[in-house]
Amino acid sequence: MSTTPPVLAAELAQAWADIQRHHSELPDLAAPESLIGESSSACGAELSFERLLHEAVHGIAAARGVRDTSRAGRYHNRRFLAIAEELGLDHPEEPHPSSGFSLVTLSPEARKRYRTTIDRLQRALKAHTVATTAETSRTFRGPAARHGSSGGGVRVKAVCDCGRNVRVVPSVLAQAPIMCGGCGKPFRIPEPVAAVG
Repeated sequence: MSTTPPVLAAELAQAWADIQRHHSELPDLAAPESLIGESSSACGAELSFERLLHEAVHGIAAARGVRDTSRAGRYHNRRFLAIAEELGLDHPEEPHPSSGFSLVTLSPEARKRYRTTIDRLQRALKAHTVATTAETSRTFRGPAARHGSSGGGVRVKAVCDCGRNVRVVPSVLAQAPIMCGGCGKPFRIPEPVAAVG
């Protein structure tokens, strides 16, 4: 099995399709590679099937027009919780003070339903981790690695011709186009406008 990000992205896309088989209103995943190396304290730092199912909750909320978070996406409210339960995620009784109900976990039923998918994704993630961490003792990775950052880099605004925008690490956008779910065109990083003097 190859361990390049495109292969891991394909495994993520397949796992997403497996979730869609059980939840048909879940939109397509526009850029699975954007999840690789991405971390969010609100949504879980480690990429896993559980994290993918968490992101699927947000996808269904968006498809339904439900506002499932507040506080710039950090606080996961009871509407998020209701959809999480539909997808087979368990939750703590009380919300976390800053992230709400974001700390969801796979229920035993969901773990059983997606067992094959979970196993396949875990193998791909393990192979990717081995490939990307092998022999780094003599490699300079910059200040992000030295200071414990996710290494995701600085995000910039990418825009679509229809007016929507996203924040993305330029190297992620360079791997493959990220398509707009609104109009189907790719997001792009705008050219800087020269100052008129």
